[in-house]
Amino acid sequence: MSSDEIWMAKALLLAEQAAADSEIPVGAIVVLDGKVIGEGYNSPISQCDPTAHAEIQAIRDACKKVNNYRLTGATLYVTLEPCAMCAGAIVHSRVARVVYAATEPKSGIVESQGRFFEAPFLNHKVAVDGGTLAEQASLQLTQFFQYRREQKKKLKQLAKKAI
Repeated sequence: MSSDEIWMAKALLLAEQAAADSEIPVGAIVVLDGKVIGEGYNSPISQCDPTAHAEIQAIRDACKKVNNYRLTGATLYVTLEPCAMCAGAIVHSRVARVVYAATEPKSGIVESQGRFFEAPFLNHKVAVDGGTLAEQASLQLTQFFQYRREQKKKLKQLAKKAI
């Protein structure tokens, strides 16, 4: 296993925590000098906070730990391609590199719906590697949404029986 795969496996464990909280299973960690300095997982529903994406949570955690809003030289590992909000936070926090697992066809802004980090107006360039443990991340997401659909179907059936 490569070091990227080892770090991504840790992010996948965080994504499991999100799923356990009925949140979309996305996990993220920030690594600097071979150490995890920040971690997070999706929690916008439980925190009533639309900005509580895994990447934002991990960046906030890392910034507190290093006592700086800049994460120069750090790598962010995330199980799903970042959205526009998270990509902006990555640039503003000066993360050096992003490694993501699965693509997000609807709102991923790193490759699926655009190449945000390549925009000429940005004053900070971010290196990107996609597809690390993509199959595992995709399966995790697929299973989560499949379970969610099954639960919704069961609720509808119970509602029909109650009428």
